[in-house]
Amino acid sequence: MWAPGNKPGASYGAAHRGFTLLELMLVVALMALAGTGVAFAVRESGDQALEREALRLAAQLDAARARSRASGQVLVWRPMEDGYRFEGPPPQEAQAHAWLAPGIGVQDAPAVVLGPEPIISPQEIVLVLGARSLRVATDGLRPFQVRSAEADAPAPEAAP
Repeated sequence: MWAPGNKPGASYGAAHRGFTLLELMLVVALMALAGTGVAFAVRESGDQALEREALRLAAQLDAARARSRASGQVLVWRPMEDGYRFEGPPPQEAQAHAWLAPGIGVQDAPAVVLGPEPIISPQEIVLVLGARSLRVATDGLRPFQVRSAEADAPAPEAAP
């Protein structure tokens, strides 16, 4: 802007070109922090995948149990190599479900019978992913719950 006493053609913007080193370093640091935050938010560990799968299985077992009670027919849950299936009377003859995360398996699981009775026998399924395991279990009266497989293991006796 021209004002009396100013030299025409000289302005602050003409002498100030580009960014300072401090400004550039600040922008790079902010971008690095934002990238780190996104990486941590997106990454999913095996523990999270196993827990998500166990919660999904518990919900599906409870839904199948309710369906069995409503229809008066027995539904059976059976593990497969890459997932599991619900077997029952038509129209739900064999509904197969795949595991959402690769590497999840079932440890020594017999078939789980979800009978039409309101109280069933205690049932337990142990899901395994690597060295970590979770139990999906019911006492027969309450809904299926997810618990740590190690939580119910007997504690070792202390040496005298």
